[in-house]
Amino acid sequence: MYLKKISLFNYKNFSESEFEFVGKINCFVGKNGIGKTNVLDAIYHLSYGKSYFNPLAVQNIKHGEEFFVIDGEFEINNRNEQIICSLKKGQKKILKRNGKIYDKFSEHVGFIPLVIISPADRDLIVEGSETRRKFMDSVISQLDSKYLKQLIQYQKVISQRNALLKYFALNFVFDNDTLSIYNEQLDTFGKYIFEKRKDFIEQFIPIFNTHHQAITGSQETVQLVYESHLLEKDLLSLLEENINKDRALHFTSVGIHKDDLSFEIDNYPIKKFGSQGQQKTFLIALKLAQFEFLKTQSGLKPILLFDDIFDKLDENRVAKIVDMVNSDTFGQLFISDTHPERTEQIVKSTHQTYKIFKL
Repeated sequence: MYLKKISLFNYKNFSESEFEFVGKINCFVGKNGIGKTNVLDAIYHLSYGKSYFNPLAVQNIKHGEEFFVIDGEFEINNRNEQIICSLKKGQKKILKRNGKIYDKFSEHVGFIPLVIISPADRDLIVEGSETRRKFMDSVISQLDSKYLKQLIQYQKVISQRNALLKYFALNFVFDNDTLSIYNEQLDTFGKYIFEKRKDFIEQFIPIFNTHHQAITGSQETVQLVYESHLLEKDLLSLLEENINKDRALHFTSVGIHKDDLSFEIDNYPIKKFGSQGQQKTFLIALKLAQFEFLKTQSGLKPILLFDDIFDKLDENRVAKIVDMVNSDTFGQLFISDTHPERTEQIVKSTHQTYKIFKL
């Protein structure tokens, strides 16, 4: 599987640009702010139907224009596949495969497995639990369409239950029977999501540890710990036990929407006790583990995007990553970097086919 060509129209800082790629390593080099990351984000868009960096879709339209179009041509299992993502101001975003519009974007998720490694990943460490839940959900959803549907349903019911709790508080009323209906629905959806997350983490941790040890030479000890209320008891019991708390707060305080992943180094939070280099290595190992997990489960080598990852990594750790490229672990690789000489030196050392785009 690889991306052969991409065309951008009014996407971020590009008016009209086209890039043709090789099947192995493609590099975008140039100064900051010139659009290197934007090309990678366009590729991400074709896989997930959304931007990795900007949640407000309309802000991806070039300033002063009314629409954007991203047109990608892939080869998947010896077949040509055209994916087009477009948005016009005031209208819904459209995602098409070979000319056919998807009814739901969720139907497309997983068709083009893709992993991005970026400085923005630091949010996984410094931001709240929602960011880390989204990481888990994005990996599982690429392989399990039922999981994504259950997750969407769970989030709808949480919104309805929270609205009911607010209604009770504003009107000084309480109806346990209506609340019980929501509780039972949350228990059904939550149970499935919890089991899938638990199974995923059990499989994922050994892969993560292997990659981290490979990059660091086993010089650091790190932990990845799944935290969930449902590890203690079932969701229905938790909801019933916490009803007074929920009524006081006007929202649902327990459930899989509060799950978290704890990132640790030597049993301490890496957020507080890890250096910048250690945090970056942790995140790269996390994303490489995501890559391997998707590859094993899907049977395809995901597209891998390296956005400016060579900054703050010492030569030894960069060499370890290059070794992985040489081992034919990866399929198609996209790299952005501000240092053209460094990029060329790195990709030449891989002895793989490469193409460099100077922006």
